[in-house]
Amino acid sequence: MRTLQEEFSRIEIGRSSEFRNLILFPLMRQSAPLQPLDYLLLEDGIAQGKVRVTELHAGGSVPELRLENNSELPILLVDGEELVGAQQNRVLNLTILVPAKHTTVIPVSCVEAGRWKMESTDLKVADHIMYSLGRGERVTHVTASMRSSGTHKSDQGAVWRDIAAKATRLMASSPTGAMSAIYERHASSVEEFARAFTWREGQCGVAFAIGGRILGLEIFDHPEVMRRFFQKLVRSYALDVLDGTPAANEAASVEAVSALVTQIGAARS
Repeated sequence: MRTLQEEFSRIEIGRSSEFRNLILFPLMRQSAPLQPLDYLLLEDGIAQGKVRVTELHAGGSVPELRLENNSELPILLVDGEELVGAQQNRVLNLTILVPAKHTTVIPVSCVEAGRWKMESTDLKVADHIMYSLGRGERVTHVTASMRSSGTHKSDQGAVWRDIAAKATRLMASSPTGAMSAIYERHASSVEEFARAFTWREGQCGVAFAIGGRILGLEIFDHPEVMRRFFQKLVRSYALDVLDGTPAANEAASVEAVSALVTQIGAARS
């Protein structure tokens, strides 16, 4: 198994592309010929009937869901994926690889403050993930929870307040305060961003910037996973562009992204 430093030392940064102030830098990894994926994505596991995500019990639990993996392969759950249905919509609090033939409790945050009513027995995966700035703030709280108590909890109140504020700014309030309503309200504009950017063959990650401000870096172990998540990630950053997220004066550079990659690679793992 390679160390974090070894993995990030193999990353190459490709030519950037830009649309309406959102800049993407493709990340490629020098590697031997790729093997087929040895795990399933959550969306595929559910579609194939091999995975079920349900409420923890009849009464439900806001910060927890039950995942039953009946597949012969592990299931990859990615931080920020939205699960819709059941008592209320949730997002995943962290990235998890659930073993094959395993049932577990997964930590989540509610992104629909005004509903606690059974809509369906099982939850399904949405075609978007939580917007990027919201993911960043939530992960900060989850990390603090892990360090202080060994749990994986978000600050649920902060999540609700952030969604409500974003919905107000983007004129996308809904009766249940659902994050999905913001995406629905701005679907046309968000899809313009999704169409403007294209995943590149062999691309395993992407860095996002608004002007000169690098907002995030997303990377997976396999290009196929990056391909599957590419447009969902673009949508998540597009929503922050539409929300007027401020940009730095100068455009982000390959050198700035390279410095961030090096910094992450040097972090303790």
